[in-house]
Amino acid sequence: MSLITDKIFYEALKASTTIGEAVDDRIYNTAIPTPDEEENVPLPYIIITFDGLQNEVFTKDNSYEGENDQVQIGILAAAADRESLGTLMEQIRAQIISYFENYEPATGEEDLTPLIPNNYTLSATPIQFDFLNPCYYQSLNYQCSTNP
Repeated sequence: MSLITDKIFYEALKASTTIGEAVDDRIYNTAIPTPDEEENVPLPYIIITFDGLQNEVFTKDNSYEGENDQVQIGILAAAADRESLGTLMEQIRAQIISYFENYEPATGEEDLTPLIPNNYTLSATPIQFDFLNPCYYQSLNYQCSTNP
């Protein structure tokens, strides 16, 4: 399940009407599909990425795979101004925590409980400005402990 951990982050952000309205539902997993490579995507937007994993082997008795994976998930957000970006990043951070703590599968829908990380650490990149777009952007980086 750890190879699809990005799915639970995507579902968490899609579940927020506040975030959905703020980005006009421009929440993407892995990449933004655009018909024209030269076209700038309207701001603001969010991209969730699966940034790799490393399995943890804890004992000498198990020479293959251990019981935990360390999965890296990135959430990049871009906005037209610094204040909007800061507000959006705070909303994203709060939504991830709330969704993981309160998740209950809806009747008839897929149960995503196994995808919720056992725990995670969070870091953030510096805020940058892209003069070609132009926009401000930042990434939240989640290092998640998951079951393989």
